[in-house]
Amino acid sequence: MDLSAIDLTTEVVRTQRLVLRPYRPDDEELVLRACQDPDIQYWNTVIPSPYTRAVAREWVCELAPRERAEGRGMPVAVEAGGELVGSSGVEFTAGVLGPAIGYWIAPWGRGHGYAAEAAHALAEWALGLGAPRVHLVADVRNGASLAVARRAGFTQEGVLRSGLAYRDGSRGDAALFSRLPTD
Repeated sequence: MDLSAIDLTTEVVRTQRLVLRPYRPDDEELVLRACQDPDIQYWNTVIPSPYTRAVAREWVCELAPRERAEGRGMPVAVEAGGELVGSSGVEFTAGVLGPAIGYWIAPWGRGHGYAAEAAHALAEWALGLGAPRVHLVADVRNGASLAVARRAGFTQEGVLRSGLAYRDGSRGDAALFSRLPTD
């Protein structure tokens, strides 16, 4: 994947309905509100719990911008109609699986296909820059996320047994999905 011509600190990906853009300080309130959602907290165990204002501020003002600046990934605010409705991103992981796509949609943005549209657009972006493949994982029990992956054009390759760590210390299975340039 060749990122030499890309300024990740400012890179924006647009779809017909969405703007996938860098986080801004004024996103703090909506990120805080969205991350209070029990489903986001349950399925996205990398999100701190409890999710405080300080955590939201650190994400939008420090962590997400640093990830872009250091070339480790491209986290994006998912914006529809001028409002933040979710989060997505590409993590530039090395190895055979290629870049990873992730997503969550705020309760007020669900039911409109935004997650699939964002995941598809970010996969196209990465593949267009030469990634030989992109992947995502979803808990095998998370029917909504599995459906998003399929609608975004990803193919399920298998199951990563005990591939997910839950907050309570237990583990669960993850469906592994991929997209190739030929898909």
